[in-house]
Amino acid sequence: MQRIIPLFITMLSAGDIRNTDFSSEFKFTTSRSGGKGGQNVNKVSTKVELHFDYMNSAILNDEQKALVGIKLKSFINKEGLLYLIAQEERSQLLNKRIAIQKFYSLLDRAFKKTKKRIATKPGKGYHRKRLTTKRIHSEKKKTRSKWQGEE
Repeated sequence: MQRIIPLFITMLSAGDIRNTDFSSEFKFTTSRSGGKGGQNVNKVSTKVELHFDYMNSAILNDEQKALVGIKLKSFINKEGLLYLIAQEERSQLLNKRIAIQKFYSLLDRAFKKTKKRIATKPGKGYHRKRLTTKRIHSEKKKTRSKWQGEE
């Protein structure tokens, strides 16, 4: 008996993103980084820039591409590439790893479904507390008024 495998692409969930290998679609550029590093900072290119062409990605489907375009638009440059920078460490390899981690956490955030807020009514305790504070405030104001006694 043969098993039929559907040919449609399923939506990657936030948990599946970390298990998906996007490395073939990454493009890295390096340059000299500012900050700590002593003499090393002037000689070695430790700053890593990760570029990801999400619109031409073979891994993401159209719905996911739209989500990335909407939710991560502050990370997308004029050419339409998802653009991340890592320059925290003094090593190019460590900065490359940090950039990849940032990429996966951004995709997690983009694909995570937000829960709908359920509207609730204020409770009895809230009303009671509000009325007592109102009463106390009113009494405080009354004591500040001019005294109408004998003169």
